[in-house]
Amino acid sequence: MLTSIKNHITYDKRNLDDRILLQLYRNMLKPRLIEEKMLILLRQGKVSKWFSGIGQEAISVGVTMALQNNEYILPMHRNLGVFTTRNIPLHRLFSQWQGKANGFTKGRDRSFHFGTQEFHIVGMISHLGPQLGVADGIALASNLKEKGQVTAVFTGEGGTSEGDFHEALNVASVWQLPVIFCIENNGYGLSTPTKEQYNCKDLADRGKGYGMDSFVLDGNNIIEVYTKMLKLAESLRKRPRPILIEFKTFRMRGHEEASGTKYVPSELMSAWEAKDPISNFKDYLLTQKILSTTKDEEYHNEIKAEIEAGLKLAFEEEAIVPNESVELNDVYKTFEYHHFEPKEVKEEIRFIDAVSQGLRQSMQRHKDLVIMGQDIAEYGGVFKITEGFVEEFGNERVRNTPICESAIVEAAMGLSIAGMKAVVEMQFADFVSSGFNPIVNYLAKSHYRWNEKADVVVRMPCGAGVAAGPFHSQTNEAWFTKTPGLKVVYPAFPYDAKGLLATAINDPNPVLYFEHKALYRTIKQEVPTDYFTIPFGQASLLKEGNDITIITYGAGVHWALDTLEKNDDIDADVIDLRTLQPLDTESIYKSVRKTGRAIILQEDSLFGGIASDLSALIMENCFEHLDAPVKRVASMETPIPFINQLENQYLAKGKFEAALREVLEY
Repeated sequence: MLTSIKNHITYDKRNLDDRILLQLYRNMLKPRLIEEKMLILLRQGKVSKWFSGIGQEAISVGVTMALQNNEYILPMHRNLGVFTTRNIPLHRLFSQWQGKANGFTKGRDRSFHFGTQEFHIVGMISHLGPQLGVADGIALASNLKEKGQVTAVFTGEGGTSEGDFHEALNVASVWQLPVIFCIENNGYGLSTPTKEQYNCKDLADRGKGYGMDSFVLDGNNIIEVYTKMLKLAESLRKRPRPILIEFKTFRMRGHEEASGTKYVPSELMSAWEAKDPISNFKDYLLTQKILSTTKDEEYHNEIKAEIEAGLKLAFEEEAIVPNESVELNDVYKTFEYHHFEPKEVKEEIRFIDAVSQGLRQSMQRHKDLVIMGQDIAEYGGVFKITEGFVEEFGNERVRNTPICESAIVEAAMGLSIAGMKAVVEMQFADFVSSGFNPIVNYLAKSHYRWNEKADVVVRMPCGAGVAAGPFHSQTNEAWFTKTPGLKVVYPAFPYDAKGLLATAINDPNPVLYFEHKALYRTIKQEVPTDYFTIPFGQASLLKEGNDITIITYGAGVHWALDTLEKNDDIDADVIDLRTLQPLDTESIYKSVRKTGRAIILQEDSLFGGIASDLSALIMENCFEHLDAPVKRVASMETPIPFINQLENQYLAKGKFEAALREVLEY
């Protein structure tokens, strides 16, 4: 590795104006001086953690200066130069790092885990990979709106091993998105050297496999970084396409300060220290008489004064006072529900037709709505829900995707950041496990973390009863009902399916919308032909009685109704929850207090399912009204089998009647 490191940096001024060269230098100097101050504050216990970008400033500054201020950048935790070059007020950065309210996350996240629409910066999450796909979505919005804008996204050489990296590059290439993927190859992933991270000479070579141009640049040469980025950005604005750039650089300090650098050979550290991007560029500017020692001292003094003034404001700011209602209210973006009353014209349609109608009418109403999924375009989806959509809305808004659930969920988030709406179809709800991370860690937490909505609906064809086996039959709503920040919808009838889907698309928060496959073509109902909405958090009381409260949702609703039809002596309230998050606890408690008995039916296996939480809620809030223990009925604690006789044994449907009688006879 040492033999590949030159002892100095050779600069080619080309046709750059001296003012640009001085600006490049000053913009690199600013994050360096901030970092040096932060390291002092860290030792004093005034900053909790620090991820140093010392030695890598040329990349952040060169990339940011090459882009226009209204073009999005998605940086990492060593890209302080992105934030300072975009001229974010220092006192706000310092407040962020001290967990003060004037930061960007109200003390809810640390360091550079934040974004800001004002400065067109979208910060990382610790899982690293998801931001790459988010950049795809932002760039897609640029193409769809014909903005001619570029998006730049950063990752480290370690992050290129994640599946998200490969998925994002593939999607960007297939869709020809104007994304510049920036790899900061700084030698180590925490303490793991590059030779243990990948087995190729240059990571840029991977671009060839995805059909995109790629380049290797000296990440310590500010002129090389800036001029190449400037040229590429201008080219991408005219002819959208992705570019992969590997910046060769080095991390001069530990992964974070507590890590240290003992694992780095001293001769390697010395060699890279000689290639410091700031001292080398300063010497060049002094030699060329572009910078004087007086001007350099002036820069230092100005920046240090700005730092001290910003720190003074941050230190004087009061510490955050915990407020439970504030915290809870910020989990979701405020949704002002507008009710659209259905007209009288109705037609009898199947559940699947109701979903298709609701989606089509929402596409007609929201011109900025994009739907994405595998085989949903010309083929119409495996269930034919989007059949004919391409003819009406075009391939730009009805998009077939590669088989990469993670990147597509991330792209949906990027569309939302760029002011659009997205619906993602999981071909089967089971496949959401391949896109689990961006849903539960990115979409769910974005508004709480930095006040950014995730205007995304994930459609989830789910459920057993169709002999599809362990990987096409799960009803996995419990994976998401326990994740704050997500909404979960699970209709049982065509009317509800259509109205709730319209509401889900109107809602700026992330919604998991479950559609039971066994209901698609078996359940019919009179449904208004026009557009209408149904509010979230309102259960439906399907039958009224005094003996017992039956609480269920999805296919369980029909199992319960079938059971009551066969047992006309049972006088029961039947509550169809319709939405699991938000949950209509008021209707549940009111009914249980009336009947004194409750039974909860779910298709999912028992342990860890939503029935357990419902049972606990009833016990905690209605205990004195109960005449019997709350009963949960669920499917077997096994994966879902394929063959009919095993599937029938598995499902809760066959156990419900006996369990219902048991509670009534208690």
